[in-house]
Amino acid sequence: MPCAKRTMIVTLGLLSAMIWSVTNAADQPNILLIVADDMGYGDPGCYNADSKIPTPHIDRLAQQGMRFTDAHAAASVCIPSRYALLTGRYPFRRRMHERQEAVIEANRLTVPQMLRTAGYTTAMVGKWHLGFDEGASYQVAEQLFGGPVDRGFESWFGIHTSLDFEPYYYTRNRTPVQMPTASTPDSASEGWSPIQGAFWRAGRRAPDFHHQDVTPKFTDEAVAYLQNRSPADANPFFLYVAFPSPHTPWVPTEDFSGKSQAGLYGDFALQVDAMIGRILQTLDSQGLSDNTLVIFTSDNGPVWLAENVQQYSHHSAGPLKGMKGDAWEAGHRLPFIVRWPSHVEPNSTSDQLICFTDVLATLADVTGVETAAGQAEDSISFLPTLQGEPNKNARRTWRWGSGDFRVIRQDQWKLITGLGSGGFSQPKRIQPAPDGPQGQLYDLANDLGETNNLWLEKPEILQRLLTLED
Repeated sequence: MPCAKRTMIVTLGLLSAMIWSVTNAADQPNILLIVADDMGYGDPGCYNADSKIPTPHIDRLAQQGMRFTDAHAAASVCIPSRYALLTGRYPFRRRMHERQEAVIEANRLTVPQMLRTAGYTTAMVGKWHLGFDEGASYQVAEQLFGGPVDRGFESWFGIHTSLDFEPYYYTRNRTPVQMPTASTPDSASEGWSPIQGAFWRAGRRAPDFHHQDVTPKFTDEAVAYLQNRSPADANPFFLYVAFPSPHTPWVPTEDFSGKSQAGLYGDFALQVDAMIGRILQTLDSQGLSDNTLVIFTSDNGPVWLAENVQQYSHHSAGPLKGMKGDAWEAGHRLPFIVRWPSHVEPNSTSDQLICFTDVLATLADVTGVETAAGQAEDSISFLPTLQGEPNKNARRTWRWGSGDFRVIRQDQWKLITGLGSGGFSQPKRIQPAPDGPQGQLYDLANDLGETNNLWLEKPEILQRLLTLED
């Protein structure tokens, strides 16, 4: 059993920790967290046998680990989803102004801070998208504060936001690699909607920044980090690889263009899978795989429209309704795979309800760190599930909030406090009739596609779920 020999109480990030008993940090597993951007539940072949996108490396992870079928982000768009992942806290508890300030509060415990108290070295590669203390409209500064290296990561190479928002430049730790002194015009792709294809907004660009190079460059950085690691290292590592893809712009390199059956998006998703394969291969070649816990997921659902399904016969969201941004399942139910040799049964599947917020508590459980009250308050460990053991504290409820809509989930029941998608899909909002349903209630165990609104038929369940909203 892992974590039995180490107990710590983290009171405030790295500022203080009460250590009751200590074991060698080398006994702990390395941890690799890979997050794709806007990849749908139905994109990987291990979730959708009819996927038109080959994903052999993601599928290999599933064959070697546990595939969760009821895993959810805490939001259906990038920023709040990432906040929840790193803090173990529902994002609706925090007003977020990522263009004016750092979204994660300075006194908020994060996954890398927690792991550093357990002796881990921590590194991040990729998209941050949680703001900096840099002023309005992503003002570019010589030094950026409030970002990854001020929230628990010892090193970071990446970009501040999505690949379709300017300014376009790389940052290493707190310092821009090159200042965005050049410019780029708007970009779009014929045959796709305005927010699909090779879409990005005009703006400032660093001379060394080219959209098509970003995903390979981040892969190179992750590989280089792992190539400097070995099983003999005294301290385990936590590496967070936050790909900005297959989020727009869809810019696959020549090696992947035309290689899927799902158009430009499918080609780019295929490239993401190949980049994941490079990282996993590096674990193998460095002799690190046997003692590395790998988590793969996506931050929210895909931007894939009904006309795309019709044209390519590819269901990016699988059997789910909706898309990115929505309260419907496709907005927030995600592929989520955990591989941990000798601890997680290969080729296993779990229908346990889990949320992004649960990553912090689970990794704290793995490493024997006990978080203080008021930190990671929405985080529930799913370590027993990973180990194939009964989990008496398994999550039964889950909550989501965006705008005027709230989602309350308990067991198989899902309540949406409005009519429509609440997000990007049409209709976004529907005005309720006086004698009609005021919101949506679904039995996901029997209606995963959210086709049968039971709001009027199940008043007792409706009232029970409404009492869970605070």
